[in-house]
Amino acid sequence: MPSVQLMDNATQSMSRQPQHQLLKRVTLRFRLPYYTQWGQNLLVSGSDPVLGSWNIKQGLPMIPYHEGETLIWHAQLFVSNDLESQYNYCLVDDQKNVIKWESGDRRILNLPSDLPDGAVIDFYDLWQDGCAPETLLTRGAFRNVLFGKKDDKYLEDFTSELPNKFNVPLSQDKVLVRFLVKCAHLKSGETVYLSGSASGVGKWETGIPLKLLCTSGLSWQGEGFVNKKEFPIRYNYALQNKEGKISHEIGGARILQFDSFVSKPSTMISVADGFFRAKPWRGSGLAVPVFSVRSHADVGVGEFLDLKLLVDLAVKSGLRLIQILPVNDTSVHGMWWDSYPYSSLSVFALHPLYLRLQALSQNIPSEIEEEIEVARDKLDLKEVDYEATVATKLKIAKQLFNLEKEAVFSSAEYKRYFEDNKEWLKPYAAFCFLRDLFGTSDHSQWGLFADYTFEKMERLTSPYAEHFSAIAFIYYLQFHLHSQLSEAADYARKHRVVLKGDLPIGVDRNSVDTWVFPMLFRMNTSTGAPPDYFDMNGQNWGFPTYNWEEMSKDNYGWWRARLTQMAKYFSAYRIDHILGFFRIWELPDHTITGLMGRFRPSIPLSQEELEKEGIWDFNRLSEPYVRCHLLQEKFGNRWTEIANKYFYEYQHLCYQFKPEYNTEKKIFLELKARSGSPSWLIQDLEKTRKGLICLLQEVVLMRDSVDSGKFYPRFGLEQTASFKELDDHSKDVLLRLYHDYFYHRQERLWSENAYKTLPVLMNSSDMLACGEDLGMVPACVQPVLKELGLLGLRIQRMPSTPGQEFGIPSEYDYLTVCAPSCHDCSTMRAWWEEDEGRRLRFFRNVLGLKEVPPTECNPSVAHMIIQQHMESPSMWAIFPLQDFLALKKEYANRPAKEETINDPSNPKHYWRFRLHVSVESLLEDNDFLSILRGFLLTSKRATPSDFPDHSKIMNGIVPSSPFSKITGDVTKLEVTPMLQNHVASGNLLVTNFV
Repeated sequence: MPSVQLMDNATQSMSRQPQHQLLKRVTLRFRLPYYTQWGQNLLVSGSDPVLGSWNIKQGLPMIPYHEGETLIWHAQLFVSNDLESQYNYCLVDDQKNVIKWESGDRRILNLPSDLPDGAVIDFYDLWQDGCAPETLLTRGAFRNVLFGKKDDKYLEDFTSELPNKFNVPLSQDKVLVRFLVKCAHLKSGETVYLSGSASGVGKWETGIPLKLLCTSGLSWQGEGFVNKKEFPIRYNYALQNKEGKISHEIGGARILQFDSFVSKPSTMISVADGFFRAKPWRGSGLAVPVFSVRSHADVGVGEFLDLKLLVDLAVKSGLRLIQILPVNDTSVHGMWWDSYPYSSLSVFALHPLYLRLQALSQNIPSEIEEEIEVARDKLDLKEVDYEATVATKLKIAKQLFNLEKEAVFSSAEYKRYFEDNKEWLKPYAAFCFLRDLFGTSDHSQWGLFADYTFEKMERLTSPYAEHFSAIAFIYYLQFHLHSQLSEAADYARKHRVVLKGDLPIGVDRNSVDTWVFPMLFRMNTSTGAPPDYFDMNGQNWGFPTYNWEEMSKDNYGWWRARLTQMAKYFSAYRIDHILGFFRIWELPDHTITGLMGRFRPSIPLSQEELEKEGIWDFNRLSEPYVRCHLLQEKFGNRWTEIANKYFYEYQHLCYQFKPEYNTEKKIFLELKARSGSPSWLIQDLEKTRKGLICLLQEVVLMRDSVDSGKFYPRFGLEQTASFKELDDHSKDVLLRLYHDYFYHRQERLWSENAYKTLPVLMNSSDMLACGEDLGMVPACVQPVLKELGLLGLRIQRMPSTPGQEFGIPSEYDYLTVCAPSCHDCSTMRAWWEEDEGRRLRFFRNVLGLKEVPPTECNPSVAHMIIQQHMESPSMWAIFPLQDFLALKKEYANRPAKEETINDPSNPKHYWRFRLHVSVESLLEDNDFLSILRGFLLTSKRATPSDFPDHSKIMNGIVPSSPFSKITGDVTKLEVTPMLQNHVASGNLLVTNFV
């Protein structure tokens, strides 16, 4: 609760007013219910000088008072009646430093043009909350795609009658009330009405409801004169469609009453009521990497234009979203390692892998058409052959480029594309040329070109250069990739399907971005993740970490440019490893594994802090703890051989790594098997390497590389031999400090870090933002995501609730995306088969069934798990396409392990999974489509029936589901009350359980 020194600002405000002697003077009063903490204040900031011209230090302070149990903030000022201004509310500290702004659009001071002199205008506002479900529905994914734009004629019908005059002289008995409400989801032809307890606003059922008029795509406004004796007013909003059907908002009646804090009566009250209260909107979608899609036209891999087939699949089945993995160019190494889609060569360029060769020209010579067909047949494999596919596409594209380049480069479409994208396109083309010239993407090996300058880039990309044909070919590829992805994106928008992209957390250290913007990266470090569900040894992704301090100097311009580029194609996006915007797991660049890292930023343990606790032997704690008995445990009879080669004996039976072997990378390079080595030698080298790295990690504290008086506890320090052989006092102290470091002392720092970066990302585009918040999640993450209105991810096998083995979909928050699996773990079928004990616990504790579970995830089990997720409160339920295929036996005949997309524990995993069924086949399978549609109908998630324009697409689809009738002997099957509801509604097929 702030001090009352901000009490009356009318006099202060008057001193800032422009003097207009011929204009009338009016009083503006702002009223906002909002709960604050001690030291926090609210103020009004706006575009006019009387509200500070958006200078927060010059904003209008507010003062608090209690109205019953509600804390109300109030401010007033005197202005002339011609004031035109925008404004918003801002939460600040005692020094007027911004804590946070309210979300949403800027408010508009819209005063009637003929207000009487001395009028008092009250603005009854509500804080615009970024986490309000209705606020999310204003993002482009909903407003522009799912709900569609209203045509101009529709808006004209409701805007032509907007009043701009007070119309009635000042009255002591009545007050003009202006009601404002936002409706995020209106179907074509629907109108907003208001009905209340007062005669001026419909008098409930006995009067005529007040018709509201549209002031913008979402905002509706209506006005009425109300007798002051009729206050307080009770009222509600309602929608009426073309046929006259009324839909009332949910919840109790809204109440409008006079402010008890003020004495001067109101002339006009402007009531901003937030959003029309409707049932929370919920949708569903499918997730599949583009490279995994199989179609009749693709060459070796799914392609951008195959997304149009997925849109058709989504519309026919009732799904509203398609989620893909990153599609940026990853051509760093020129081999299959580049199949890793999160290691970007450029965060702007698209990957040639996804090019549709047949769409490069309308006049492809017959011999090239034949070559494409031969390649298509040759590459029609069970899994993606990454290297062969990329090489084939580049070879054929080069032939077409030589035939088509003049026509393409002279076209208006290409010229517009080049002009819009040259800022990143030219450096990217120069990089690709130099990569191929020097045979490496490691730009530190490029001699004169190792350091990027604009002048060097301009010379490299000059149209007069001898090598310009190589540069132009890059332009040609990117133009066609852009055109093809844009075509698919436009097709998705037209059919009201959200296309969701993926924003990788890192870039490859040998990338265009690290070459052009080296100051934005900490090139002597690597990014990864601490030990978690995916890998108990942690992960080392190899990306350099970000220099956030440098990035902040231009308000994170590099990130804003990335989001602007993504928004050209996508209306929603997934933020990969969103925890990295709170803190990143930073590793020295000489590490291979992900264990020996520390969080950045973080508050280290100081030497003084440790010494006060009786900890003093810092060399013992921070250097690898290697003793004779540990060498014997690791290497058996070979321990003396290992000790002599890799260590110095600095004390009796105490050893230290020799300098040439004192990092993980040095050990890895020393013990790397040569090509063609026998298997016994490879196994021996691997065992030795593993043992040495394990000893290298035998530390309790890691000393800061810059400040030797600061330390970071090693993750899982209690599992080391070094820790186990300490005295009890040291163990107790170090364990306490360890838990404080990882789970308590950083929370505020990490929250502040996220508030600096995430809002910039979210405000850079109109896309709906979703965060991948799996792994070791700090306590501060969920509150921040919720406040920002950023959806979190819920994977059932990785519950976010402490102490749970499995997530319970019915308990998920609304602001989440739920799924039984994702691309970073095994599929639903594979997970079911991995662990018999876990399967039994899940079958009994989550599904509520007492029989012995089937060893395979048959269609019945798959149906129950998917149904659980469909019925969850989560805004989105997005399923890997493999999990949907488990619903039909004929699609689930592939070994389940083969459907896994990624193995996070393997940094060199080959990303090559392809579906074994074409999208065209799925589009013709009405049984499969009706199963999916049945989920949506029973769970009441959004279906095409909510979007009448698409009813034609559903023709021919069987409305009932194969699961609509219960088969088998139900009396022998015990079910929980939750599942009883499923059985009663005919949504479970209860056969084949044993």
